[in-house]
Amino acid sequence: MPSPIGRLELLARDGSLVAIRFDAAPDGTPGTVREGAPVLVEARRQLTEYFEGARRVFDLPLRPVGTEFQRRVWDVLADVPWGTTTTYGSIADLLGLPPGASRAVGAANGANPIPVVLPCHRVVGSDGTLTGYAGGLERKALLLRLEGVPTEADQGSLF
Repeated sequence: MPSPIGRLELLARDGSLVAIRFDAAPDGTPGTVREGAPVLVEARRQLTEYFEGARRVFDLPLRPVGTEFQRRVWDVLADVPWGTTTTYGSIADLLGLPPGASRAVGAANGANPIPVVLPCHRVVGSDGTLTGYAGGLERKALLLRLEGVPTEADQGSLF
């Protein structure tokens, strides 16, 4: 689907959204559906509303594939409200992880297969700077600005 952040490829399996890819070529993953499935029609509708500023919360069946640790991190991502940011360290704290676990959280965040819907773009560095994003920092900044969050380019810091 076209979007303000480029072409998005939506993939589903067994009635759930399993991936959103940035400018990706299909990889032929067995069992995935790329068009026509009701969940993909609904995901496209909700993403369009989000990009138009009319949706702040997604209501889709999700089935991200990852390790147990990654899924715990993604569960926290799902609860980061529209128009706000959090840090890798804060997520580590919420999960009861030891100091220094923010790098592991960052790695799990980077492996998020359903960006935008699982809002990994809302996670920033401890000093408020934009760090790491599988879709690139320009996309991350655009998504945050779309949600009304100023970025470094707008005022030097997110906090």
